[in-house]
Amino acid sequence: MAVVAVLLAVCEWGTAAAAPSGEFGWPLRPRPAVERRFDRPAQDWLPGHRGVDLAGTPGQTVVAAGAGIVVFAGEVAGKPVVSIDHSGGLRTTYEPVRARVSVGARVARGTPIGALEEGHAECAAPACLHWGLRREAGRRGRPEYLDPLGLLHFVPLRLEPVEPR
Repeated sequence: MAVVAVLLAVCEWGTAAAAPSGEFGWPLRPRPAVERRFDRPAQDWLPGHRGVDLAGTPGQTVVAAGAGIVVFAGEVAGKPVVSIDHSGGLRTTYEPVRARVSVGARVARGTPIGALEEGHAECAAPACLHWGLRREAGRRGRPEYLDPLGLLHFVPLRLEPVEPR
C-alpha cells in the first residue's frame, strides 16, 4: 500500500515574515524544553521577555541556529553573549554563552559557537539559554524583537493511505 505524506507547516511569527523551511534549527541538542516563552511588551520600553529560555546543562555546546556572521562575542552587563547576523536583517542572540567563535566568523547552521554557562536566574533548570531574535529594521524603522521559536518550522507529518494504482 502506498502512502502520501502530507506536510503541514506551523509557524507563529506575528508580524514577521517566515523564513524558508530548514534555514534554522534549535541552538541546543537534543531539542530542549522551553522553560519560558517570548512575551512581547506592549511598548518597546516596557517589561517583557524578549526571547525564550531553553533548558540545558552547564558546559553544553550551543550551536548557531542558522547561517550568518558573528557580530558580537563578549560580555554585556557581566554576562557572556554571542550575536549572529543572518540574511533578511535578522539577528539571533545567545546568553549566557562563553564564545568559541570570534567576531567576523562565518557560521553555518549547527556550527558550535560556545558553551552554555550557569547564571540565568529566572530559569529553574541547572542552566538556561536565553535565545533572542530581532529584526534590524522592524516597525517604525527601529529594531523589533520577535519570537525565535518562529524560526523553527514545526512540520508535523501525517500519513494517509491511498489506493494502489
